[in-house]
Amino acid sequence: MEALDDTVVGQALAGGLGWERRGNELVKDWSGKDFAEALAFVNRVGELAEKAGHHPDIDIRWNKVTLRLSTHSVGALTRADLELAKQIDAI
Repeated sequence: MEALDDTVVGQALAGGLGWERRGNELVKDWSGKDFAEALAFVNRVGELAEKAGHHPDIDIRWNKVTLRLSTHSVGALTRADLELAKQIDAI
């Protein structure tokens, strides 16, 4: 797996990807009505991540969830990150 060019990442973000780039990570903040809704969202993300074999870092705090995607083995963003981000946006 190879690192993506900054232009490719920028095009994905400009093209409607609901994430923010912070260094070598894509970051998404999500809010629900309560902890149960946040946990249900995390479980749906987990199902997608397992199918993709690619797992985000997840921080859950009551009704707020922060997801961070990066390919740690490459030390950069890869196609796997963009693809999983798109799938998570579709939840």
